Amino acid sequence: MQIVFGIDFGTTNSALSVYRNGSVEVVAVDSNDGSKELMRSVLYFNEDNEIYTGNEAIRHYVGEGAAGRFMQSIKTFLPNTTFEHTEVFGKRYAIDDLVAIILRKLKARGEAFVGCAVESVILGRPVVFSTDAAKDAVAQQRLERAARKAGFKNIWFQYEPVAAALAFEESLQPGQERIAFIGDFGGGTSDFSVIRVKGGAFERSDRRSDVLSMGGVYVAGDKFDSQIMWDKVARYFGRYARYKTMGKDEWVNVPKSIIYTLCQWHRIPLLRARKTTEHIRVIKSTTDDRKAIDHLENIISDNYGFFLFQAIEKAKCELSDMERALINFTERDLFISEEIDKDGFEAINGENFKQISDCIDEVIARSGILPAQMDTVFLTGGTSRIPYIQDLFFKRFGRDKLENRDAFTSVVHGLGSSVPLFV
Repeated sequence: MQIVFGIDFGTTNSALSVYRNGSVEVVAVDSNDGSKELMRSVLYFNEDNEIYTGNEAIRHYVGEGAAGRFMQSIKTFLPNTTFEHTEVFGKRYAIDDLVAIILRKLKARGEAFVGCAVESVILGRPVVFSTDAAKDAVAQQRLERAARKAGFKNIWFQYEPVAAALAFEESLQPGQERIAFIGDFGGGTSDFSVIRVKGGAFERSDRRSDVLSMGGVYVAGDKFDSQIMWDKVARYFGRYARYKTMGKDEWVNVPKSIIYTLCQWHRIPLLRARKTTEHIRVIKSTTDDRKAIDHLENIISDNYGFFLFQAIEKAKCELSDMERALINFTERDLFISEEIDKDGFEAINGENFKQISDCIDEVIARSGILPAQMDTVFLTGGTSRIPYIQDLFFKRFGRDKLENRDAFTSVVHGLGSSVPLFV
């Protein structure tokens, strides 16, 4: 009996599917109170050299008062060639070592589900890890090395929007053929494809001719959260604070490099570098906003950026159904209650929406298919639920062509469906 895993290693969540006996199942991989089919792509290292993943990592991080090292959005570092390793309690980890820990956990849970060892996997990958071709290649090589370290011997890659298309294909009746525009909105990238999908049993050995065009942009869920942080929350951490430099009697602003890093939740631990912490101490000694710089020091030392961005993400999600939402967060003597409305959210993310919009148009143009000739539009991923994103597709294709289903598991299901294309 042939068994192959499909793994969607995501910026925010990861998921696992199993292909066996010609069918695909999505496996529960976490004890998450929401969807057990998703495991948060996070790690927690405690001082006893124990490593936890997913919801378990979050529980230990909360329960131990952030005494250990918490990591998230690891996928975003795959194309970063300046990231060679990080040190955790005296032990060095390369980026593929970190990814391998998550993949190994998914593999173990999949093997427990099927009752035997599995050495074959199809990994999802975005259309663009990076717009730099060399860095894009490095990212895939690192992901493959991570899979080998996790114990897989046979490894294939499938583009995530193509995987989403294959999942959608299973909803078609035998003999049905459609031209579909697929939008896959993740935490780190938004990827698009135009593909010919077919219903029923047919030869699936090579689908390259069915993929009419693909494209992607490095704008997705995390970018929208970062924008909210920059415009609505960063002022609590010194965005507008000034200070006097050593030996000079003139005011300067807190370096934008510090605030930019603060606004990317997965990069906040980088502010622990000695040079940066010393710079912040200098700022604190002469600043005109001591409280804000105290908050800046605290978010770095206490590592509570994850929880702050959860509050930001919650407000963002609420704006998909309401006209306004509150960003509520409390930590030490920091009390945040910031209102954000739908119009304001769309205004501050104007450039992000434009990049997505331009990419959609480029993918359509390269396909040679006019929007009116597209039969269906299939969107997956949490960001696809944002009303402005929905409107981008309404305007191009009309409401009747849009389909939203299985927003968080379509890709991993499609990876399982990809098995006959490779094996």
